[in-house]
Amino acid sequence: MKKEGSDIDEDTIKRYVRDHLAKYKVPREVIFLDELPRNPTGKILKRELREMQV
Repeated sequence: MKKEGSDIDEDTIKRYVRDHLAKYKVPREVIFLDELPRNPTGKILKRELREMQV
């Protein structure tokens, strides 16, 4: 999720990660969401995130 008014893009994030982390940790893709799916107690629903990528 990016801040309102932010002009950051996928390439900028990948470049930063590539410069600061090991090669195998660089994500293949970056997806921007308005909000993360959460259950009623506020925990992030990882299963729904995985299903969004399919």
